[in-house]
Amino acid sequence: MYVSVNAATSADGKLSSRRREQIAISGDEDFDRVDRLRAEADAVAVGIGTVLADDPSLVRHDETHRASIRGEDASPPARVVVDSTCRTPANAAILAGKPETYVLASEAAPDTRRAAVEDAGGTPVVAGEERVDLSGALDGLESVGIERLLVEGGGEVIFSLFEAGLVDELTVYVGDTVIGGRDAPTLADGEGFVSEFPELALEAVERLDSGVVLEWNVL
Repeated sequence: MYVSVNAATSADGKLSSRRREQIAISGDEDFDRVDRLRAEADAVAVGIGTVLADDPSLVRHDETHRASIRGEDASPPARVVVDSTCRTPANAAILAGKPETYVLASEAAPDTRRAAVEDAGGTPVVAGEERVDLSGALDGLESVGIERLLVEGGGEVIFSLFEAGLVDELTVYVGDTVIGGRDAPTLADGEGFVSEFPELALEAVERLDSGVVLEWNVL
């Protein structure tokens, strides 16, 4: 599976403020870019923290662009939530509507929560004991035809994917604002690396809106 991470950060690398509220970092040009990225993916993924904080639907994508590369009858990209204990609310926007939603959970997720996800229209994919085994979960997604995954956050999920060596590409829009705060989420949170840091190769730089888009391949 090809895993692409895309995010928008402030100039100081923050995804949001310490309140973890949604902040407009980029503008219309970048929104259009993200819609094209979504159109090229088989599925779009976020972590449970993003679901609980922002309640995204993940249904927006550039339909014309998708049709041009996948055909007129191409289904919308599926949606994925990384959610070890199945905390995704039954009324979450990410479970509503036609695109399939896969909830990546661990064996620690109570049966009642898994059943609630299924009743709300989602499909649990269980891998790992206490936390989601991302490698195993992505294998599960690949078995149902998902070969290109776009990950949009948050920082805990992105770090975990880098830690597992599963990221192929990183694209970041860097905006023209400073958010600050030691408790504000960053592009890659989690425990952090102290050695064997992931290495990146810069492939492209593009000015967009009032910021810049940086695109790296992961070595």
